[in-house]
Formats: sequence, C-alpha cells, structure tokens
Amino acid sequence: MALRCFMLGKIHRATITAARVDYEGSLSICPDLLAASGILPHERVDVYNLENGERLQTYAIVGNHGEVCLNGAAALKGSPGHKVIIVAYAWLSQEEYSSLRPRVVMVDENNKPARQSE
Repeated sequence: MALRCFMLGKIHRATITAARVDYEGSLSICPDLLAASGILPHERVDVYNLENGERLQTYAIVGNHGEVCLNGAAALKGSPGHKVIIVAYAWLSQEEYSSLRPRVVMVDENNKPARQSE
C-alpha cells in the first residue's frame, strides 16, 4: 500500500527572535511550542516565512523559552521580527491516517501558545 504525506504538527505565526549564521544549523524552538505542537527535537520541519515568502527545510532543536531562532544557512532566509509557520509532516498508511490528530498551535506576539487544536 502506498504511503501519503500528512501534517503532524504546526506552529502558526511564530516570531523569529534571532538569526545566527555562524551556528552549525537547525531551528531553535521554544520548548513550550515543541510540546504543544508535538514536534520532537531533531525532527525535520519546513519553515514558511510570511514576510518574504522564503521556504526551507531543517530540523528542530530545543531553544530557550520564547525563542524561535534560525541557525546556520537558514539564518539567511529570515530576520528577527519575521512571522513564520513551522510544520512537521509524516508519511502514513491509510490505517495510520485514520487515527491521525494533527496539532495546530496559534502563537501570540511573545511566542507563547495562544490557542491550539488537538
């Protein structure tokens, strides 16, 4: 049976707090946002920049509270103050899909979960 790709978790309208080109790579994300979205450390994520349309793939790491930081080459795709959407996906079978409950976290201006669906 063929697998299809589905959204597992999304952090919607987070604010980039820093961009560090000299870091080795990844996306530092507030631990509260990771927990609320179900995104795990080292999981591949897509980042969609709402300010400039840039899109990138990287992996999530645990950041400081309130932090959303583009690291390494990703830092060239956005700047502090930009709003982004962060999404994790998974390839699922039809059977796995039937129990899928994606988590969507709406974020306030301080990168705190404001609303979420489960």
